Amino acid sequence: MQRGELWWVNLDPTLGSEIRKTRPCVILSVDALNRARRTVVVVPLTSSATPRPPIVLALPSAGEGIRAVCDQVRTVDKQRLLNKSGRLTTKDMNQLEAALRQVLGL
Repeated sequence: MQRGELWWVNLDPTLGSEIRKTRPCVILSVDALNRARRTVVVVPLTSSATPRPPIVLALPSAGEGIRAVCDQVRTVDKQRLLNKSGRLTTKDMNQLEAALRQVLGL
């Protein structure tokens, strides 16, 4: 499990307005933490939201019409990760990092 990889993740159960169901996510946490911890930090992806950068960001390398929901970053146990489905390009990862800096005020 490496930073920038796309994984199908079971996000249920959730509460309130948290993004739910099994869906692709991008691993955000650095590789050293991914090796050392039983959790990873992810940003969920969707095909239904309208792009609204920096909150909802189009990621062409994740697939046509796929967008990152940058205000729904969360930490999940590795047991929630079901299977790897790809990897973001460097360009998309850089754009995602820039969007997250804006959303999180970093």
